[in-house]
Amino acid sequence: MAELLFHGACEEVTGSMHMLRVRNKWVALDCGLFQGRRADSEAKNRQWPMNPNEISAVVLSHAHIDHTGRLPLLARDGFDGPIHCTPATRDLSAVMLPDSAHIQQEDAQYVNNRRARKGLDSIEPLYDEDDAIAAVRLMRSVSYDAWFDVAPGLSARFHEAGHMLGSAGVELAIEDNGARRTLYFSGDVGRPRTPILRDPAPFPSASIVICEATYGARVNEPVADAREAFVKIVKATIDRGGKVIIPAFSVGRTQTIMYYLHEAISANLLPHLPVFVDSPLALNATEVFRTHPECFDQETRKLQQHAGDPFGLSCCTYIREVEESKRLHQFKGPCVIISASGMCEAGRIRHHIKNNVQDARNTLLFVGYQAVNTLGRRLVDGVKAITLFHEEYAVRCQVLQIHGFSGHADQTDLLRSLIPLRGTAERIFLVHAEPEQSTALTAKLNEAGVHHAALARRGERCEI
Repeated sequence: MAELLFHGACEEVTGSMHMLRVRNKWVALDCGLFQGRRADSEAKNRQWPMNPNEISAVVLSHAHIDHTGRLPLLARDGFDGPIHCTPATRDLSAVMLPDSAHIQQEDAQYVNNRRARKGLDSIEPLYDEDDAIAAVRLMRSVSYDAWFDVAPGLSARFHEAGHMLGSAGVELAIEDNGARRTLYFSGDVGRPRTPILRDPAPFPSASIVICEATYGARVNEPVADAREAFVKIVKATIDRGGKVIIPAFSVGRTQTIMYYLHEAISANLLPHLPVFVDSPLALNATEVFRTHPECFDQETRKLQQHAGDPFGLSCCTYIREVEESKRLHQFKGPCVIISASGMCEAGRIRHHIKNNVQDARNTLLFVGYQAVNTLGRRLVDGVKAITLFHEEYAVRCQVLQIHGFSGHADQTDLLRSLIPLRGTAERIFLVHAEPEQSTALTAKLNEAGVHHAALARRGERCEI
């Protein structure tokens, strides 16, 4: 008998990892990094649902760090099986995982400097760049819509998820004791009619469904309205002589924002203003985007034909070196600065916030989801002061958020995907969501006649 064991992204939106046992072989669906309160995340990141050498394979939905970020640690702790993913996910992981390792090492060094002053023992980073490279070497690329063997009695195929480059929902066929069962893991579901990527594919029929519910209680503004709001905010800020500071994940959201800026400047909706992308990872990731046009939608291919590179290479400056980033703090006049991380928990964006948050002419614009217990969440919730680098700063700039740029399906999108399964799905487990989001989605599903949906809980087991 097959079995599910939930381990990560349960009642929260980070640390995606769900375990599936078939014929006594364990397979992991995702292996993501927990993010949030540092002490809690550190503890969770070092815990495994079982010994890593008992896991025979990993199947990845996409390359975001909250879905892949513990793979280097898994490899270091004894896992040596295949990691199945789409070609674009492998290529993005090859730049994202070493970058994550670099951040782990920098964070450990920063903490150790403080611990040394207090006479405390040093801590070890979760993993290093050698561990990241070891994980990438285990990755096996599989194209969309092609069945492949994962483990004895378990096969899978990828469906377009429309969430980020290479993202996929995973359809799994389980054969055990002469019975055949199907499971669908949505990964992170994208929004239809967003730029760059193809729309998400319909969910296939399945006995068991594991579905994200990040925005299970929210109906986001239409993409067209978000685009219009974005242009208005940028124009209003530069008209008053301010800077637009945009925290954005280096992979996915940064490319979307660059697409919109390029489109608006090309259409003369915005002047040719200085635009800076301050993220070495964003530059590397953008190069990966350019090598995977098979993931692009028709709109992006059309823009590419008529206006050149869709990611704004001709109208922006990508910053790689630290000294270049520091010089940007001295830049005078209106501009747009895009920098990571998207939730302001690490990286160069924290320095840009420090240098710009107290100027009322500026705008701090959030274009993605902000998890609880992150600096980004506190800012969008309206705090009047923040502490950065052990100093307090008053929040005098405008702080705005546009939900329409989210790479996640909203409640309407999720219902559109799940309601057609009411005749086939015996259980629907909601993951990657805070409890109020999954509770609201469950209520809407019940109203539509889907009565077997529930929030998955960490450590919960389910026989299939």
